[in-house]
Amino acid sequence: MKALGVKIFFTGIIFFFTGSNLFAQPSFVDIQRSSTKIAEIFNIRADSLKKGFAAMKISWPPQSLYIRCFKFDQLMEVWVKGEDKKQYRLFKTYAICMQIGNTGPKRKEGDLQIPEGFYYINEFNPNSNYHLSLGLNYPNASDEILSDSLHPGGEIFIHGNCVSIGCLAINDLPIEELYVLATYAIAAGQDFIPVHVFPVKYNEKRSIEYLQQSIKDDLPLRQFAYKLKEAFDLFNEKKQLPLILVNPKGEYIID
Repeated sequence: MKALGVKIFFTGIIFFFTGSNLFAQPSFVDIQRSSTKIAEIFNIRADSLKKGFAAMKISWPPQSLYIRCFKFDQLMEVWVKGEDKKQYRLFKTYAICMQIGNTGPKRKEGDLQIPEGFYYINEFNPNSNYHLSLGLNYPNASDEILSDSLHPGGEIFIHGNCVSIGCLAINDLPIEELYVLATYAIAAGQDFIPVHVFPVKYNEKRSIEYLQQSIKDDLPLRQFAYKLKEAFDLFNEKKQLPLILVNPKGEYIID
């Protein structure tokens, strides 16, 4: 089984996380705010986010953040925990306003597919051409085995500007909020911010009907889609993240 380490890139600086320790000073929030652009965004967005947490009786800042994306439904859910909460709670739902590709994982460079599977944020880019962006660790341990060995592709982001050639594109206000939330979560000691990308929202009738039609003639894709569903179902039941490992065949093992 493979376990994944975490590293966060920010304007050429690499921060390594071991446990809950951040080997960098000043704090990650301070580093982000050193950019005039980001400082202005924090000034605008942080207060409204704090009010949203207060309305839900969740302590600020977030201690843990979890992002779920649904390709067919074009939705992105943002789940949070405060220091006084044991379970995740749904805080925001954003529209994925632009995407391309079909049902199924990304397997090679240029296939224009949005990945499906289990990732985490590994890059904060305040200077993105798409307003702001948060990078995903594609290819992950599974993709490294199952995708094209020479040209698997890369540079998959959640970003603004509502334009996409294989990324998860949202509008500018949502990416600003998400960027602020993610910054505070890292600063609070979250080792990694998971981003799970599913083909559909498995508890929506219209979505599951679409999925069944899409994968009916493709056994490997059907097996892959329903393996992802195991993680979706476990989280929906417990509101806690399942343990996800990768076996030597590149298959996800979900517990």
